[in-house]
Amino acid sequence: MSYVQGFLLAVPNANKAAYTDIARASAKVFRENGALSVMEAWGTDVPDGKVTSFPMAVKLEAEESVVFSWIIWPDKQAAETGMNASMKQLEGLMGNDMSKMPFDGMRMMWGGFEPIVEM
Repeated sequence: MSYVQGFLLAVPNANKAAYTDIARASAKVFRENGALSVMEAWGTDVPDGKVTSFPMAVKLEAEESVVFSWIIWPDKQAAETGMNASMKQLEGLMGNDMSKMPFDGMRMMWGGFEPIVEM
């Protein structure tokens, strides 16, 4: 069964184009390293919550949008191998200085998931 890596972050609206460029380049590298698919989704209907919500999770600030993304891999081993190879390639392309990224990496969260329903 496949394996999913999910990501949630806040991106300043003014940086949407720069983020999209990086996301597109990264998706290509992930696919080259075995990812079955990559999705980057810009939040357009992401309501505030009273107890918890996507905006609360990323400490969304004014003039930012929530980005929800995921990578589907053939299995967990492929995800680990593919992500390690991808990060090495991406570091070569973009460097490892997170301060140059068009978002606050400290407010990004991610995790790996085993699907329980897949259709």
